[in-house]
Amino acid sequence: MKKIGEEYTVRGILNDQTSKRIQLFDGKFDTGYVITDFVIATNNPNDASEDCWARLSTVGNTSDNWDWSDQTSIAWAVSENRVTASPVLARTIIDPDNLVIEDLHIYASSAGSHDRVNYLITMQKYDITDWKGALTMVRNKSQG
Repeated sequence: MKKIGEEYTVRGILNDQTSKRIQLFDGKFDTGYVITDFVIATNNPNDASEDCWARLSTVGNTSDNWDWSDQTSIAWAVSENRVTASPVLARTIIDPDNLVIEDLHIYASSAGSHDRVNYLITMQKYDITDWKGALTMVRNKSQG
């Protein structure tokens, strides 16, 4: 794999228990993206009850559950506000073997009353062989 370009970022905000499709596919099967960072935070850090969590996957999925055996899920994040107006405690887990050829899907949920989750995804674009692209597409659809 050969890195092409610099880091790319995608950021936005989701309502509680919603998902969003992030289009990455450039029409070529010999390029892909590696997720390098995934950060989430509530839209109201002044409320101690505003904990939130999110998942990145290669297929649309609206389940609150985290299943690390599901090969379509590639990153997970949690953000906790333990005390009002305190620093946010966050944790992100990214599958180090991730590679996205087509689209990325994010699902987020919030425990608080404001029900909105901010996200920031950082990725790098790579030039790959056609066979690796085809193999990754099968894996990303959980058919492998």
